[in-house]
Amino acid sequence: MPRFAALFAAVPLLAAMPAFAQIPADRLSADVKTLASDAFGGRAPGTPGEAKTIDWLVAQFKAAGLEPGGPGGSWTQPVPLIRTMLGAGAVTANGTPLIARRDVYLSTVRPDARAIVTDAPLVFVGYGVSAPERQWDDFKGVDLKGKVAVFLVNDPDFEAGPGDDAAGRFGDRRMTYYGRWTYKFEEAARRGAVAALIVHDTAGAGYGWATVTAPGGENYDVAAPAAPRVALQGWIEGAAATRLFADAGLDLAQLRKAARRSDFRPVALRGKGLSADLPVAVTRAESRNVIARLTGRSRPDETVIYGAHWDAYGEGTPDAAGRRIRPGANDDALGTAGVLAIARAAARAPRPPRTQVFALWTGEERGLLGSETYAAAPLYPAAKTVANLTLDILQTAGPARDVLLVGAGQNDLEERLAAAAKAQGRTVTPEALPERGLFYRADHFSLARRGVPTLLLMAISGAPDLVDGGRAAGQRWLDGYMRCYHQTCDAWSADWNLAGAAADVDLLRRIGFDLADGTAWPQWNAASEFKAIRAATAAQREGN
Repeated sequence: MPRFAALFAAVPLLAAMPAFAQIPADRLSADVKTLASDAFGGRAPGTPGEAKTIDWLVAQFKAAGLEPGGPGGSWTQPVPLIRTMLGAGAVTANGTPLIARRDVYLSTVRPDARAIVTDAPLVFVGYGVSAPERQWDDFKGVDLKGKVAVFLVNDPDFEAGPGDDAAGRFGDRRMTYYGRWTYKFEEAARRGAVAALIVHDTAGAGYGWATVTAPGGENYDVAAPAAPRVALQGWIEGAAATRLFADAGLDLAQLRKAARRSDFRPVALRGKGLSADLPVAVTRAESRNVIARLTGRSRPDETVIYGAHWDAYGEGTPDAAGRRIRPGANDDALGTAGVLAIARAAARAPRPPRTQVFALWTGEERGLLGSETYAAAPLYPAAKTVANLTLDILQTAGPARDVLLVGAGQNDLEERLAAAAKAQGRTVTPEALPERGLFYRADHFSLARRGVPTLLLMAISGAPDLVDGGRAAGQRWLDGYMRCYHQTCDAWSADWNLAGAAADVDLLRRIGFDLADGTAWPQWNAASEFKAIRAATAAQREGN
């Protein structure tokens, strides 16, 4: 990013990080301690923990002096969901049993009493990418109706090297949307497959097998999806996949290499195919986004949205200590606490011309379902939404010399981030792990897809450069946190040092306040896939 070089250049760190009075670290900690307590049950949508969470969040907004921002003057937006829980049963591939959660992890989002697949042929489809704009098609017209699509995770150029014609076509190691598991399941369903399996590897997925199995067979979807769904979807563990392919007379390692070429063609796995007959417990629930606002004094139809997700994973399989609740303290009670902190600061400040909206989404952990429900029929039109500023996981190890930027190169909000960081005596570091596809894994993406310029702060995008211990200490924090990602140990701790988190929250506060008080319309960069979407609504912003 040459044109940002000056903005990202090092500046002297202040001798002592300033205390951000607008964002008190002790209040962040207290809010997380409450939200991540056992009383909230892990904040899963459609559970008693949701009701308690919603009531508490609404009470916080009311106490801060905000207005209800939901439909019809309410504090919440309905998000009708189905919740499925896959029960135990036999799963075989080519006659070989696959052990649930050891060899394979499955779930379903269909509201059927049983998930049944009978001798469905397995077809390896490489990375499963259909991208005409990149001259890439892994499917080559092969009929997948009634079959099981087996995918590699990530993009064709993730492991590409010299001689692989995938090299550079998908951003090198920076994951595109084609690399996400959501895209792969959707593409399998569009092509008539009855099931979809992704071969797991930690590097390509960006997380280990324990994270894959953490939901314990549970899944969610919107109650009335517009697109088809496969009967079963999930992952096959890497070693189990290698054995499965070998039993079919195929070398998975060689097929990985073949899948990095544009002339790759799907390969059928000989044998009996996949069979499963599993009970499904289906419940319906009306989950809710919590939305508050402060109406702008002179241009109320122009909106700045701050967002985080309130949901976590609820209760799951007991850990070694017998603990079942996955409290989601950092992911994303801390981000939620950050939005509440910005809302309180905004309520105390003079009212700016533009409206500020504070959205706490449901269903992020289940596929961005709350933010997607909002974005599909926005309460505040996307064309007049100035920006979305999202918090999702912040570091808890103290002050840092830098702030991590996810999705570098997308839009000019990055310049505002650099300027705000410089005012704190800090720099901006683009994400170190672009292969994780974090830009496509948080709620801001639902609005980005509609053209709204977005900015995401997510601490697991790299190791922070900590004031105490530098990047090596930041890596130790990151490694430790990733062992607790989506697990029971993502819990509040009195040992947290939230000075760095408070500084990050304050960055979004500064950027949001400046946008709400000004007339600027942030722009997507020329190379962004979202620029054309935003440009299509330019006339609605003219003269504003």
